[in-house]
Amino acid sequence: MLKPAQTTAPATEENAVFRGVAMPWLFLLPTLLILAVFIYLPALRTLRLAAFKANIILGTERFVGVQNITELLLSPAYRQVALQTLIFTVLTVGLGLLFSLSLAWLASRPIRGAKAYRLLLIYPYALSPAIAGTLWLFMFNPEIGVVNQILGSVFGADVKPRWLDDPLLAFGLVTLAAIWKGLAYNIVFYLATIQNLPGDVMQAAEIDGATPSQVFWRVAFPLLTPITFFLVFTNIISALFDSFALTDILTRGGPYFHHAGITTFLVYQLYQDGFVNFKTGVAAAQAALMLALVAFITWMQFRIGERRVHYGG
Repeated sequence: MLKPAQTTAPATEENAVFRGVAMPWLFLLPTLLILAVFIYLPALRTLRLAAFKANIILGTERFVGVQNITELLLSPAYRQVALQTLIFTVLTVGLGLLFSLSLAWLASRPIRGAKAYRLLLIYPYALSPAIAGTLWLFMFNPEIGVVNQILGSVFGADVKPRWLDDPLLAFGLVTLAAIWKGLAYNIVFYLATIQNLPGDVMQAAEIDGATPSQVFWRVAFPLLTPITFFLVFTNIISALFDSFALTDILTRGGPYFHHAGITTFLVYQLYQDGFVNFKTGVAAAQAALMLALVAFITWMQFRIGERRVHYGG
């Protein structure tokens, strides 16, 4: 009589355990050294320098406490720059995510040549901000730019907007360039998420008579809130720091409007004060304020935002 085969539970691998306290720290030591040399120590030196009136050329320092920060907060020019940065960030993040989600949703549809279409949408992400700024500079050149040539051929030869000289046009141009540069990054995440949405849920909504608009807003969009939540904060950080190259190449912070350049944002103001005007202490104070701003945004991300995100299960 044959005996039934005995079944044995699959062997499980034991979790690796480091013997001794020093071994984990030994593996972490190279990373910690790199972080200390290139991030933590410069950050601490910057925070210290924010309390001094310093001249990098003469090598002099004079302790002033919180005077640098106080002067910044009371300065009309700096408050204008902060307001411009806020408007730029809201427009870049809001419109950028809206366009990205729309294009990713269209690109996810089963159409002929979808792979080539998606590749063209993602391609701008491969361009550096400096190259992207140069492309936009040539396209919107008032005299030889392709945009003005098209406008002239359609509306007449006299239609040649001065994109970089008019404050409103310059601000809109930099904002539009930043939105275009960030589209590909957002589309990659949205497209990957859309392609992994539960198809049975979408099909069930369509069988129940939901229109394509209802399927998107009532079914798909709630499932996209986790990635949208992530992209909101990454786009905010990008708008605060990655706008430097576009601004420097397109407008150099100008044209001048009221107390400051209309396209001078916080990171570009820091560069001008620190490396053009050599106001090292003032620039360090601006870096300290931006560090506090990033810390607040990070706290908002993990403290408040998670409560408003729907995770499908």
